[in-house]
Amino acid sequence: MSLSSSSAPVPAPVPPTGPASEPFPDGSPGASALPLFRECFQALGDNIERVVKGKREVVDLALTALFAEGHLLLEDVPGTGKTTLARALAASLGADCRRIQFTPDLLPSDITGVSVFRPQSGDFVFMPGPVLTNIVIADEINRASPKTQSALLEVMEEGRVTVDGTAHAVPRPFIVVATQNPVDMAGTYPLPEAQLDRFLMRLSLGYPDHVSEVDVACGDSGSAAVDRLPVIATAHHVAEFTDFVRSTVAVARPVGDYAVRLAAATRGSPHVRLGAGPRGSVALVRAARVRAAAAGRAYAVPDDVKALAGPVLTHRLLLTPDAELAGAGAADVVAEALATVPAPRPLHDASEGDGSRRTAAKR
Repeated sequence: MSLSSSSAPVPAPVPPTGPASEPFPDGSPGASALPLFRECFQALGDNIERVVKGKREVVDLALTALFAEGHLLLEDVPGTGKTTLARALAASLGADCRRIQFTPDLLPSDITGVSVFRPQSGDFVFMPGPVLTNIVIADEINRASPKTQSALLEVMEEGRVTVDGTAHAVPRPFIVVATQNPVDMAGTYPLPEAQLDRFLMRLSLGYPDHVSEVDVACGDSGSAAVDRLPVIATAHHVAEFTDFVRSTVAVARPVGDYAVRLAAATRGSPHVRLGAGPRGSVALVRAARVRAAAAGRAYAVPDDVKALAGPVLTHRLLLTPDAELAGAGAADVVAEALATVPAPRPLHDASEGDGSRRTAAKR
């Protein structure tokens, strides 16, 4: 893979997918390939930040969701760059991308596809919908009816759509990047809890700082700038790196135990009607692996779990009416869990020659 250093003004695109461009031409990668993944992660972030300015933390979280094979919900007021981030992510990858503008009259078959009868052959032919692609940009997802929103439930969880009894698998990588406006309630349908739980993370960009906003106002931004972004990694590379992270980055049992205890703590909060379920703790561990690999580590640590708890868990919580009246938020519940659940302490094992870190539960 040919990637420029982070100091270069424009990251260099990778060559087209082929035998000569395999991320790991020597076969199964080991921990020695971590610098290559870190370089790719950094180059993708640098590329996206050329159009999404001053939001590197959010950009890195979006990339974490991509390599963790999770889906992303961008929720913020209009004009903060939600769709720009989604399009910049798609433009940085040599992957198929489809955008769906969700409207009240959108039908489930407009997303999944439909079987069409052909008189010439006398049979039905499946016409795939826009969801059968690598990156789905679901713009203003809460403007479609619940019936249409439910068309994404199967594909977001199982990576396939079933039409007329036949399952059709989506390609890898596959990610749904959905946007919604949380303040404009007219003509919208709130996402049901089952669908919210299928998003790995919910992120908010917020308004840019003054310098970044001046850069956006005076510089080249919008669709034209996104369209000129170079391709940094192909879909094949992303799939290879995803498998690499899953098979190489270790999560010690105490770290996994910590993630589960954090999710369980949200269920026991008096401010919550419904806490984070097992899907939340699984998502937390998956995202922690990617964050560790992006930092150049072959092992996850409790700090990885802590840093991701907010984006991964908050949208999975349902607060009680009393908590909402008191002004408490889901972020407060997660913060309380982080403050009350003790984290395992990392220990260095001097007997290991490479100085790698082992994590033991010390409570």
